[in-house]
Amino acid sequence: MYSTLIVNLCEWAVELCLRHIPLVAMWSKERGLAVNLEGLRVMGIDPGLTRCGLSVVQAGRGRAVLPVSVGVVRTPADAPLTERLLRLSVAVNEWMDDYTPDVVAIERVFERSNVSTVMNTAHAVGVLILAAAQRGIDVHMYTPSEVKKAISGNGRADKKQMTNMITRILGLTEPPKPADAADALALAVCHCWRAPLIARTQQLSQRKAQ
Repeated sequence: MYSTLIVNLCEWAVELCLRHIPLVAMWSKERGLAVNLEGLRVMGIDPGLTRCGLSVVQAGRGRAVLPVSVGVVRTPADAPLTERLLRLSVAVNEWMDDYTPDVVAIERVFERSNVSTVMNTAHAVGVLILAAAQRGIDVHMYTPSEVKKAISGNGRADKKQMTNMITRILGLTEPPKPADAADALALAVCHCWRAPLIARTQQLSQRKAQ
């Protein structure tokens, strides 16, 4: 009962934020640090070798986020590692060329019990970061708990809760499937909401350097 109440309160809080420009934006404007990131395109990537979730969203006014595209790249588990990495590379490069993101958000690889899975994911992340670096696109990495907290207000939210929140936030007609696609969208939205703070921090650092 209490867990359901907490989830409902978190969802209500996120929806409320979507309707209003954050107070922190007003605070920054008063101090000459106004940041307008409307139109910013973020590519969210849930890295994996068997399935890699890809998404692109665009920042709107305030905390509004507009969905652009979402999909999943699959590679056969029985194929050689080099071939699988090449397939992933071709796909992600096509996405970056087609949607021209301004920034890329990737899930940070965390420790898992399956060493083979960790290694494969690490290989995939290397390919993804290289594709962004070749285009001069900034890359930001987030842990699963950081994304969950940003989207739902709960760092331990489950897959269903996260999918429901992403569906509401982006105004989708149906939940994104599979889970890799939903995770990729969550990463992109997470960065959209963190981007203003990151930009203001960079502005402050530049001012201090001067």
